[in-house]
Amino acid sequence: MDLIDQLERELGKQDLPPVHPGDSVDVHYLIREGEKERIQVFSGTVISIQGRGIRRNLIVRRIVQGEGVERTFPMHSPRVQDVVITRRGDVRRAKLYYLRDREAEKVRRADLAAAEAAEAASSDDAE
Repeated sequence: MDLIDQLERELGKQDLPPVHPGDSVDVHYLIREGEKERIQVFSGTVISIQGRGIRRNLIVRRIVQGEGVERTFPMHSPRVQDVVITRRGDVRRAKLYYLRDREAEKVRRADLAAAEAAEAASSDDAE
């Protein structure tokens, strides 16, 4: 076991931020498109942290166009360039899977009414 612990200390990243479930984070992830590589930022809420040591994973969830999107990021992967905490969460659970059932927008009726009014006004101005 000492050999495994030693390898984890040597190969793992040393400068990881203290991330907790409920935190809003920006994960800077290195992606490859053909021959080129670039950093893509995935912003969302940490709903789960799994594993220990070098096997630690973050599950981050965000809402994109009304659909929930989740990604799992290995914290010690060389592809994960940086994890920036944008807002601290105050939660009472370790796993926030209940966020999967949450509606994307609670104010849908007001938003729809405002969008329809704006659309009607713009069509009247065009005529």
